[in-house]
Amino acid sequence: MNDRRGPGFVAPSSAAVHSPDVAGSGMHPPTSPSFLFQGGPESAMDKGTMIRLKEMHLAPYIQLSTVLIGKRRRSGGNMFRHQIDTMAILMDYGYIDSILLKASVIHDLVEDVPDFDSDTLLSIDEESSEVYRLVLEVTRRPIESKPDFLGRILAYGSTRARVLKCADRISNMISLGYVTDIEFVRRYTDETEACIYPIADRADPRMATELRELVATRTHYLHLMEGASEHHKASGPHQGQSRPGDFAEPPAP
Repeated sequence: MNDRRGPGFVAPSSAAVHSPDVAGSGMHPPTSPSFLFQGGPESAMDKGTMIRLKEMHLAPYIQLSTVLIGKRRRSGGNMFRHQIDTMAILMDYGYIDSILLKASVIHDLVEDVPDFDSDTLLSIDEESSEVYRLVLEVTRRPIESKPDFLGRILAYGSTRARVLKCADRISNMISLGYVTDIEFVRRYTDETEACIYPIADRADPRMATELRELVATRTHYLHLMEGASEHHKASGPHQGQSRPGDFAEPPAP
């Protein structure tokens, strides 16, 4: 994969950099030196960035997220791990923005915890209301189909929402490598191409590049699995062959 950081990264489009929601949000555009780790792929976080991260007080948000430990994922693991993975992806891309990172560790909370009490979030700190608004931006509403939800983020989402959705999808596409349901893998890769690519192209072309690489590897896997499936059918049933009802279908990754 190409280096995603440092002097060689592909800058976001001018439309994304100069959009009003970036200018007014307090979040530096991805090209800002104060917003990215500097140097090449082997560079470590500098002390200034560490201090900024330390002062964000992420722990209360991570504590909230631990209610997702019991929510299993189709690919294995649980939804809490996915929240932390999404935050790590954002940091890997150099996004050191307190509202974005706080929202990333609870981005599935509203959707996956039906009785979630928003007051527990809104009382954490002075940024809680902005964090909550961002979480709601990336939460699918009951009346929305999946394409409508992703279309809303593309057409009306803030820059933070688009970047967060891209990090979320990168995490999910990596997890997709552990999913063996061929139809689900096909639907998810098709949805990524149709609905997520346009979001990523506007949010951060570096993320768009990684998503395209992940889709390519998953498509290759599909071709291999489809070939194996055809061979399996041709050779007849075998002892120990799984029946369709052997595995419950946990929530999608």
